[in-house]
Amino acid sequence: MDIVISNTSDVPIYQQIVDQIRAQIIKGELLSDTCLPPIRTVASELRISVITVKRAWEELEHAGLIYTMAGKGCFVAPLPPQALQEKRSALVQERLAGDMAYYKSLGLSQEEIIALVKKNYED
Repeated sequence: MDIVISNTSDVPIYQQIVDQIRAQIIKGELLSDTCLPPIRTVASELRISVITVKRAWEELEHAGLIYTMAGKGCFVAPLPPQALQEKRSALVQERLAGDMAYYKSLGLSQEEIIALVKKNYED
């Protein structure tokens, strides 16, 4: 499990952790029932507060991506491929909604937005 945090990012550290683990689960890099490292271990390795990692784990659990077994730790939730695809689509829709609002505020037309997306995807 790779996690890289940026102290200069506008995104809170706990959210950076959530985003990266969520992406690894959705892409199949972290498989169902894989045990996540203990919160204290992650905090120590990343040199951040235990509270920050705990919040990230709570967010992931609330999203249904991990589960906790008392005394054993946290594990990747067993999600069928369809559920992973639905979570992936929901994330994309959420991000696109914010991006579209921004692009529209700049006065871009649908055609201009599509052309820019195609150009950036190819790059």
